[in-house]
Amino acid sequence: MSTQTTSRVDIPMANSNEREMRHRGTSTLSVHAGEMYSKPCDAITDAIVCASTYTFQDSQSIIDFIEQKQPREEYGRYGNPNEKVVEAKLAALEAAEEAIVFSSGMAAFVGLLMAKLSAGDEIVFFDQCYHRSREFCYKHLARFGVVTHQVPTGNIAAMEAAITPRTKLLVSESPTNPHLTCVDLEQFVALGKAHEVETLIDATLATPYNIQPLKFGVDYVLHSATKYLGGHNDLLAGSIAGSHEKLEDVRNLRGIMGGINSPHNLYLLQRGLKTFELRMQRHNENGQRIAEFLANHPRIEKVYYPGLASHPSHAVAKQTMRGFGGLVTFLVRDADWRQTADIVDRVQIPRIAPSLGGVESLIEQPLIMSYYSQTPENRLKFGIPDNMIRMACGIEDTQDLILDLQQALELE
Repeated sequence: MSTQTTSRVDIPMANSNEREMRHRGTSTLSVHAGEMYSKPCDAITDAIVCASTYTFQDSQSIIDFIEQKQPREEYGRYGNPNEKVVEAKLAALEAAEEAIVFSSGMAAFVGLLMAKLSAGDEIVFFDQCYHRSREFCYKHLARFGVVTHQVPTGNIAAMEAAITPRTKLLVSESPTNPHLTCVDLEQFVALGKAHEVETLIDATLATPYNIQPLKFGVDYVLHSATKYLGGHNDLLAGSIAGSHEKLEDVRNLRGIMGGINSPHNLYLLQRGLKTFELRMQRHNENGQRIAEFLANHPRIEKVYYPGLASHPSHAVAKQTMRGFGGLVTFLVRDADWRQTADIVDRVQIPRIAPSLGGVESLIEQPLIMSYYSQTPENRLKFGIPDNMIRMACGIEDTQDLILDLQQALELE
């Protein structure tokens, strides 16, 4: 695997009067970035600030706040002390100038597009994208005169052919969900720069532990922090990372639209981030070993996992990623949708549910969970056959997960 994505970046620790810029590793950033060295009441953890509004000493202090752009709070829709800590952690982990936290991954995606696009603008998607992202663009952005084009994932030539003088944004996930296709970020960025079009990567499945798209020159990195960043299946959050300049209008619009998190939710995200690197190491290990087990099982027709040499994106993933995550998608050989559902129902450790990235393993049949209302033709159009299973490996003991899958697959 490439050494491009390393575990250490240079960042200024919080309370820069006490600590100069230093070289920090991923776990150190996850635990300490964004936090003051000395905290109220001498607590080691940050207080949860439950305030909808913030007071000023006098009228002059309001004027000073406005004119001097002081880094304090005014009203809860525009910011919160807990939010600042979490955003600083996420920016540090992404090696970004800035990160903005939203109420969900979709809120982050919508917030960015609403800030950047106007009537008559166009965007180009790689087609293996989250179906709700696709729905927002085709069904809702279209009402405001924004045109969306979809091209085959990874096909840079097709994406270039779809670019027009009105194109403002190129969009992709990497890896994609559920096919785990990895995009060549160097080519993706080069295409954007050649046509002066900004680029967005949804790196939720990779996380900043496995890849940092901004280092390749991507303009914006999106995460559903609900997944690996929060890590415990107990919160909703999203983030956009990038430069201060490019994100200024996004933050301003978020303050108007109100897609913010509660202080308690931010506390949960901050606490989840403390163990981020440790969890990702186990997610990567479980994903790789379970993918290898499935690839050698006689009942499995195909496994989608970029850590396998058989995956079409393996070469790109190996060159750009530290690890390959905990999501594994596979097809059951000679199985109809009911036989596939029976396997999902027989596993004992993973719970049947959507989402991914938490400490608990989850499993689902995409046909039923996300595409049940779609016609068979539409499902096949988006690469969702009846015999597909998606497993989000948690941090349980690897052998227990393998034995559980083995018994589910071998029962008739």
